[in-house]
Amino acid sequence: MTSANREHDVVLVGATGFTGGLTAEYLARHAPAGLRWALAGRNPARLEAVRDRIGVDVPLLHADTSDPASLADLAASTRVVITTVGPYLEHGEPLVAACAEAGTDYVDLTGEPEFVDRVYLQHHATAERTGARLVHACGFDSIPHDLGAMHCVQQLAASGPVRMRGVVRTGATASGGTIHSALGQFSRARQMRAVMQERRRAEPRPEGRRSRAVSGKPHRDPLLKYWLLPLPTIDPFVVARSGAALPAYGPDFSYSHYAGTRTLRYAVGGAVGVAALFGAAQVPPVRNFLLGRVPQGEGPDEGRRAKSWFRVDFVGEGDGRTVHTRVSGGDPGYTETAKMLAESALCLALDDNPPTAGQVTTAQAMGDNLLARLQAAGIRFEVVE
Repeated sequence: MTSANREHDVVLVGATGFTGGLTAEYLARHAPAGLRWALAGRNPARLEAVRDRIGVDVPLLHADTSDPASLADLAASTRVVITTVGPYLEHGEPLVAACAEAGTDYVDLTGEPEFVDRVYLQHHATAERTGARLVHACGFDSIPHDLGAMHCVQQLAASGPVRMRGVVRTGATASGGTIHSALGQFSRARQMRAVMQERRRAEPRPEGRRSRAVSGKPHRDPLLKYWLLPLPTIDPFVVARSGAALPAYGPDFSYSHYAGTRTLRYAVGGAVGVAALFGAAQVPPVRNFLLGRVPQGEGPDEGRRAKSWFRVDFVGEGDGRTVHTRVSGGDPGYTETAKMLAESALCLALDDNPPTAGQVTTAQAMGDNLLARLQAAGIRFEVVE
């Protein structure tokens, strides 16, 4: 069955979770007339409750990560799959495999580098063969950073080497799911490095060009006037992969990723906090105690989300010029993440995107089309004078 004559345009897996529910609500409000979309999961009663809440009569499909046949049927029935079911390292691979085999586009919210690298090694070649676009990190990890860096590159328009830094500030608290994911990743630092090295050996590099993520050091930014603390997230790797895939980033592109604070005291506190979390993740009893104390699957209420915000500043330097751009929006971990994820799926399903296949980034797969969608949805991309 070809993509054009499948039963559904978009299927959302994980709508019974908190972020999945927000994504379903966003699609119910913003999906264009005629979009054929559905909800999928293991529990029909819980799916029916979500459908009743969003007030849209969409089909309910069976999908169970322990049942490969159900995932194969699901992938074959739709053009795009959205999944919010994590942690992805535990639950994500069977659905990616089904999508890659069926030539079905796939988007998720993962911020787990090990999962992304394993998917590349195991399923990129299959997806290239079938035409599937496997697009990870379609939420706050890593769309504002990936498309924000792309936007900054476009404004700089340099012909020579480009050096860029991205600086994140937010007025939101980390979710339980984020903390669980961070502890899980920190506890697997050795495995994560091994898979990353395996991918580097397997992945071809652009000829005559290079693009890399550069680990920065804590310092005070002379332009932004913030204290900068390097952020150990997936975002700089995603940005660097876009730089490798797209010639517009120039012959030599480097990107460094930071959290920004106004005072040195907060920068030092952040560094101590990350180090403490990393240390706790290495001791199983401590890690399990923390995991038991921090619930996941629940998020802040609408009032609290309405007060949250994020801002990512980009400083690009090249050809003797400096450009300062910014991406900003509301609650990053939930409201805006659901928006970004849903718009990514709609972009893949409906827009005339660049021809790509395999594991690709948002900038590579959707680029200006997705940027325009997010601007129309209220996320700001601007040049700071």
